[in-house]
Amino acid sequence: MAVTRDDVARLAGVSSATVSYVINDGPRPVSKETRSKVLQAIEQLCYQPNVMAQSLRRQRTNTVGLVFTTIERHLTHPYFVDLLTSVGEECAKHSFDLLLSPCTDRALEQSIYERMVGGRRVDGIVFTGVRHNDFRISYLKEQECPFVTLGRPEDGEDVCYIDVDGTQGTDEAVQHLVDLGWRHIAYIGLSAELICADDRLAGYRRALERSGLAYDPALVANVHTTEEAGHQAMARFLALDEPPDAVLASSDELALGAMNAAQEQGLVVGQDIGVIGFDDIPSAAYCQPPLTTIRQPMYEIGTRLCRMLIQIIKGEEPEERQVVLP
Repeated sequence: MAVTRDDVARLAGVSSATVSYVINDGPRPVSKETRSKVLQAIEQLCYQPNVMAQSLRRQRTNTVGLVFTTIERHLTHPYFVDLLTSVGEECAKHSFDLLLSPCTDRALEQSIYERMVGGRRVDGIVFTGVRHNDFRISYLKEQECPFVTLGRPEDGEDVCYIDVDGTQGTDEAVQHLVDLGWRHIAYIGLSAELICADDRLAGYRRALERSGLAYDPALVANVHTTEEAGHQAMARFLALDEPPDAVLASSDELALGAMNAAQEQGLVVGQDIGVIGFDDIPSAAYCQPPLTTIRQPMYEIGTRLCRMLIQIIKGEEPEERQVVLP
């Protein structure tokens, strides 16, 4: 026989209405002690609320949407796996589902958002890779759909986000290379449409200036985030009349491609040329030689982003709205 809400109420010693308030995050305040009793009774009885009925009453789907652009990074990439895992686990903690929609063609991207949001398939959206003049921000605001972003939007946009301090990260990376004695440092950056690409380039330029080193546009490349692109950029740098003696790459894939290109030219990485990456993907520790890299706490970011979004969906003031992590 199925366990009912009344069964939970009897075991917890509270009214059925109180059980409903706890399950549905209702407007009536419930003490921590009472809430704890109800949750213990739910667990003890293995009670499963009628999710469909709850959603109809709330006009919610209890689903978070995550649209991930796979044009540059494959779904199996550690960056994405950490983000997906952490968002999914945080959703589960709050009895939410995660709807994932990979985008393999930029021309179809808007239709994916329209299908998710216009079709009322999700209560809110997490998206990554904030761009200049990003249509996603204006569209989701227009639709009054809650959303959070991995990355800061344009100046002045009132958006909930979590980002890493890319400027400080690349500044520290360049300083590390300078401290090791490298002086002619190239930079392989991200696609110029991304706002974080500006932040990371700013850190590179700031560190050069502080160290008294000249900024040379010939030693800067903005490319897609693939090992092949890193290889091609490094090959171009090494063909210059004055090739660099070190390179900073804005992702570990780019750095691994750059290392490979240098090794093909007979250079010993770490002795003849310095290389440093950004992300700290697992394979960075196992290439030869192991890659020096700036770490992004992707799992933590995903957890906090999802928690922030669910609070907004529930009509609560988020504990944090705009966060920049070191």
